Amino acid sequence: MDTNKSSGRKSLFIVVSFLLWFPQFLYVPVFAPYMESLGGKYTFIGIILSSYGITQLLLRMPIGIFSDVKKVRKPFVIFGMVASMLSCLIFLVTDHLGWILVARALAGVAAATWVAFTVLYPRYFADHEVHRAMGSISFVVVLAQFLGMGFSGYIVSEWGWKAPFWIAVCFSIIGVILSFFIFEQKAGIEREPLKVKELARVVKEPSLLKVAILSILTHSIIFSTMFGFTSNYALHIGFHTSELTFIVLAFMIPHAVATLFMGKVLVPLLGEWKALKVAYLLTTVFTILIPLVQTRGLFLMVQVFSGFSLGLIFPLLLGMSIQNIVPEKRATAMGAYQALYAIGIFAGPFFAGIFNSLLGIQAGFYFVGVLGAVATFLVTFWGRGRNTSVVKNHVEKPVQQLKQQP
Repeated sequence: MDTNKSSGRKSLFIVVSFLLWFPQFLYVPVFAPYMESLGGKYTFIGIILSSYGITQLLLRMPIGIFSDVKKVRKPFVIFGMVASMLSCLIFLVTDHLGWILVARALAGVAAATWVAFTVLYPRYFADHEVHRAMGSISFVVVLAQFLGMGFSGYIVSEWGWKAPFWIAVCFSIIGVILSFFIFEQKAGIEREPLKVKELARVVKEPSLLKVAILSILTHSIIFSTMFGFTSNYALHIGFHTSELTFIVLAFMIPHAVATLFMGKVLVPLLGEWKALKVAYLLTTVFTILIPLVQTRGLFLMVQVFSGFSLGLIFPLLLGMSIQNIVPEKRATAMGAYQALYAIGIFAGPFFAGIFNSLLGIQAGFYFVGVLGAVATFLVTFWGRGRNTSVVKNHVEKPVQQLKQQP
């Protein structure tokens, strides 16, 4: 009976997690073209896209800290679901770019609460199962991205620009309702409240800062390309809105496969830093290739390799980010890490939008391609003289220690 109850709790949490992300990604491939159809200029489109990162930058660390201090996660989960629903609702009822800016910022508020999700879910598992738990919840994010983005182009071509928002609102309402029923154990591990001095030590951890800088650059790239202006460029070279689905599939399937390839093949073969160097080098090359391609078939091929190379990076950075942080500060550290990489979610599309406005749609891709080159240099420099270590030291150990969070 207890096993059935535990299984039900896990399943419900997975469903709620899916319903946080699915509505948010349902409109992503068509979002920039949609704003362009409303008369938005690339600079302002970049501002709207970057607002998603600004709110995460401002809120993710406070949410992690407050969650640690109060030793509760569920209220933040519910808050995130409500913010997601309101965001989708505003998108649905307005065509005004100012309100669209507000709605996208609210989507960032919802995303900022993800730190609470990633700390609460492992509590449903035994210590030896926590790695599987984090794998499951990470897969849910990729699945939500894939399903949401995969159908958005077709939905718009069949029912118009507003159709994704109608669907997003419906799923968000279901998510809000279900979030009230997720389980959180009342009794937690008693400990002293987090002190400012301890917070400073967490944020100043050298390994966390290095990985956060790399993550800033990586998020700048992906939120300026696949989650930003790639769809606009595709439409410029002859794709139709219904064909954006093929672009999403070309990017997301290799992106998901790469998350497994990195941990099981590339890292054991090369070590963490060399594996990162290879991944960033590939990312740089295929990002710069995007604006050079003029044919649809070749464009899809570039998306395949771009998705794969970026997919190599994210899971390794996540594990490396908190490896040296003591267990009772992990939610705070995760909040700090997520807040720092939100700089990239903001800065990437913001500056890419400016470059696109001044120099044309290709310029933003060259800009983030340069960021990839910078990341490649930093990884090469920071990785000098480091011994090759086993992947579980950077992925399994920090994930297992998350289990100790109340």
